Amino acid sequence: MTDSRARTAAARLAASWLLTYPDEALLARLDEIAEVAEILPPPTGAPLRAFLAHLADTPLTVLQQHFVQVFDMRRRACPYLSYWTDGETRNRGRAILRFREAYVSSGFTPTDEELPDHLAVVLEFAAVGDSLTGDALLAEHTGPLHLLRDALGKMDSAYVHVLDAVVATVPEPTPEIEERMRQLAAAGPPVETVGAEPYPISPTFVEIGARR
Repeated sequence: MTDSRARTAAARLAASWLLTYPDEALLARLDEIAEVAEILPPPTGAPLRAFLAHLADTPLTVLQQHFVQVFDMRRRACPYLSYWTDGETRNRGRAILRFREAYVSSGFTPTDEELPDHLAVVLEFAAVGDSLTGDALLAEHTGPLHLLRDALGKMDSAYVHVLDAVVATVPEPTPEIEERMRQLAAAGPPVETVGAEPYPISPTFVEIGARR
């Protein structure tokens, strides 16, 4: 793994943790995240450090209330990527399953604590799973990522800093990434699940807690 790839993975994993519900488990990781943010290049390190400063200056109860208000109560800041592409339709269940199949086919087993299209889960996979598939999933959802980032900015939420870091890790589509995107699109969900509703389609939040 190149230094650039390692830094990108570190930024994505840090952002994944910071997009989880702010609780004692997250607070226990902040020193580790801060150490990583200090050595990241400005496009990812600076916004992560800005968000960490916000966490340090804000009471935990206020952080928790803001998190729920932003990500649970308002669909315009929905962290589930398939919600931006498929909305509350039957197709969204298939789209969510497609994320999971991409993980499993790469040897990564997501937990059942969160839907596989949650941005925190996608970032974790892109950081510690198959990096090419992670690049393809993020590149494919560049539009939703920018929409989420803009929504957080309009809401004056400090989480916009985390999205700034995330967007900075999304690569320009290379022929290799574009080919992987085509493969993911062609694979789709398993035949026996087509027509089923494998996942709920309402964008409700389920606490992730500490990640790997």
